[in-house]
Amino acid sequence: MRLNDSRSQRSEDGGQKREQVSLISKFGEMIKTVFDLEVFNISYRLAMDIFHVSRDFPKAEMYSLTDQITPSSRSISANIAEGWGKRIYEKEFRKHLIYAMGSLEETKVWLLFAKDCGYLSGETFETFDRKCDELGAKIYKLYENWKSL
Repeated sequence: MRLNDSRSQRSEDGGQKREQVSLISKFGEMIKTVFDLEVFNISYRLAMDIFHVSRDFPKAEMYSLTDQITPSSRSISANIAEGWGKRIYEKEFRKHLIYAMGSLEETKVWLLFAKDCGYLSGETFETFDRKCDELGAKIYKLYENWKSL
């Protein structure tokens, strides 16, 4: 997948100018920024949903479970964004997608702890687990298909 890279080309006066190259997503939309990536938006919403749910965890968990699950869930979209910023280097972007998958798996473990401690209902846990699995599949597909120009 080639997404939003730029190339140098000579202008008529001999100077360098940047040409923006954008590709189309599978939905026919231009992908120009990290905010146009589906995996970024899904991961960001997931982190916000986890943040809102974790606010109801007991205060005793503030410096343990809450302090683990919130950063790990935020790290997913943060790694996608950081990799996007380095996307001209194929290996760098792909490396950050791997980091995002690692943070996703960590988040799944903290969600399991939250369920087993009684802070999440089985239904809420299953919803989060399904969202995590779907996100993981999408990140992996992007990882497998990414090619820099």
